[in-house]
Amino acid sequence: MKRTNNLLVFALILLLVSCQAQQTGKINRKEVVTRHNVVNESMDTLASLTVGNGTFAYTVDATGMQSFPEYYKNGVSLGTQSEWGWNSFPNTDQYRFEETLKSYDFNNEGRDAKYSIQHKEAGRSKEATEYYRVNPHRIQLGNVGLQFYLEDGSKASAADITAIKQTLDLWSGTIYSRFTVGGETVEVWTASAQQDDRIGVKVSSALIEQGRMEAFVRYPYPTGKFLDEAAYYGEEDKHQTTFVSRSDKAAVIAHTLPGTRYFTQLQYTNGQIEEREGHYFVYKPNVDLTTFEFSFAFSPENDFSDSLHSYAAVEQECADAWKAFWLSGAAVDFAGSTDPRAAELERRVVLSQYLTKVQCGGSNPPQETGLTFNSWYGKPHTEMHWWHGVHYALWGRSEIMENTLEYYFKTFEKAKALAVRQGYKGVRWIKMSDNDGNESPSSVAAFLIWQQPHVIYMAELAYRNSKDKGILEKYKKLVFATAEFMADYAYYDKEKDRYNLGLGVIPAQEVFRAAETRNPTYEVAYWDWALRMAQTWKERLGEERDPHWDQVIDKLAPLPVQDGVYLATETATDSYTFPKWMTDHPAVLGALGMVPESAKLDKAIMKNTLDTVWKKWSWGDTWGWDFPMTAMNAARLNLPERALDALFMDIQTNTYLKNGHNYQDGRLRIYLPGNGGVLTAVAMMLEGWDTSTGDCPGFPKDGSWKIKKEGFKKMP
Repeated sequence: MKRTNNLLVFALILLLVSCQAQQTGKINRKEVVTRHNVVNESMDTLASLTVGNGTFAYTVDATGMQSFPEYYKNGVSLGTQSEWGWNSFPNTDQYRFEETLKSYDFNNEGRDAKYSIQHKEAGRSKEATEYYRVNPHRIQLGNVGLQFYLEDGSKASAADITAIKQTLDLWSGTIYSRFTVGGETVEVWTASAQQDDRIGVKVSSALIEQGRMEAFVRYPYPTGKFLDEAAYYGEEDKHQTTFVSRSDKAAVIAHTLPGTRYFTQLQYTNGQIEEREGHYFVYKPNVDLTTFEFSFAFSPENDFSDSLHSYAAVEQECADAWKAFWLSGAAVDFAGSTDPRAAELERRVVLSQYLTKVQCGGSNPPQETGLTFNSWYGKPHTEMHWWHGVHYALWGRSEIMENTLEYYFKTFEKAKALAVRQGYKGVRWIKMSDNDGNESPSSVAAFLIWQQPHVIYMAELAYRNSKDKGILEKYKKLVFATAEFMADYAYYDKEKDRYNLGLGVIPAQEVFRAAETRNPTYEVAYWDWALRMAQTWKERLGEERDPHWDQVIDKLAPLPVQDGVYLATETATDSYTFPKWMTDHPAVLGALGMVPESAKLDKAIMKNTLDTVWKKWSWGDTWGWDFPMTAMNAARLNLPERALDALFMDIQTNTYLKNGHNYQDGRLRIYLPGNGGVLTAVAMMLEGWDTSTGDCPGFPKDGSWKIKKEGFKKMP
């Protein structure tokens, strides 16, 4: 028996040594990245590819440009969007935002808390609600594509594009497209500048000298709908496009919408450009060419440089920036793993890095569909900022996450005004807004609170990245004002001598009504952690702890438990028997996973909760980030195989398309919080968290995973 035990110990030592060996040695990052280059061989409307720089993105079809926007509009739409591109329709009826407000006093405090909601009864309040939900809205700047003519003079359709071979080279961030149309081969090279909102394109084909190919710029009109798929050409009389200047090599076009005006600069090889019909401009290259270049840039001001932006220069700028990105921060290599999921996990990780860098790297939280097409009118949701931003810090690229934190400084006064309007101290971060922090009415968003601690979490990650006291000084205003609201928002229950969250809260699991909901498990756990962290910041800065914050921490309601399982909320005692309560986000699991382990939480109870949720939840009614959230919960419970099972659950909303996008349904064909969630969960599973031990604590130690990793940061 003793000999058997010794053999087991020896085997375990070998396994641990093997795991250590797998994690040494330099990763060939270019090899890892390029083995996941995306290759298209058809006009697949869900396989559109994007180039961009984080604040501006241009999404193309299989021709390498936006040649068929109407054909692609119900797939991954062919959008051209920037951070600055917003518009508002005229407020002809002079609605006031105050008309969207409704007073509530959920806890009978005599409070007159005004919330901006969606009024349902006909009248000005309802009309004002709709106006302020739609306005302002993010705009599609323009479709820029190629048009081809067949030998009979008719325009080629998407069906006429054949022999397609298109490759997104992830290492350089450029796209090469090769295809046949009308019996001739066409080659297109596409790249994005990194310092301005400019795309460079080079096109080569015998069709040019045959006079059978042109490039076009077409300006759609904003739909004013939940989605804007970049292909609405109606209402031509409501906007204007005019030449500001033009020559045989360049032109500037002004596009005027009801609420904004912006400019497009075109540069091209010799040819003519004309306005062929309203809002539709065509460049016809000279027929003595076999290759032409076509660059286009968008700007809110006519401040373009007159210098030539050659394709080679744009391509080099793009390639240099992407090489620097891939060589920065963290990397992981799963090559050699025998687990059949390893290659797919690596693909998702690589493509998610690319997509989030292209679409979510600006100075504001991105919308959930990035810079491709509008969802929720193009407005960012701050509760999603955790999913969009945290992964950057864990992957050693904290500076990108910090760039997005500028939004909170910019919108601070409006968040403070919201808190004052409801009778609270500090700042209440607006859930759904434009980039300037203008609130959008919503009968759900108005009552969400889980966005509140995010800025404390991300500021803490920024500090952990550098341990620089300057970070504490920079973000203390945000951290302390956020905590001030959180402590004041907690309602003191005299009868039970405790502080409650609610009534008056809709939790992250949005199926619960605000007027009936108290103490959701996830929010209580997150509140506890964030207030404790704010006090830690006080101590680091040599300041006194806030006594009221400590009082709230000490008397914050316990996490609600029933029959050894955490409830979704204290007021939903039928959490696991009533079908509706087992849909939407299983946010109860976020109380351990997203939220670090705390003294309030019992891991044995959370293990029971995970088992119950796993068996009973309606997983078909979840969202893309729910699977990484579940994986992080399982990892912290020392269940690595369950964590991987969560990441690969066979549910439609956990689908990752050829281009790496997280597909939800026919409405949301892309969903970037899912991509950010994958990156966050994998970083955590690889590097661990503050209380974890050993390497790769989120991965099985059965020898099926061979892992090389470098540059990751621990999660709190």
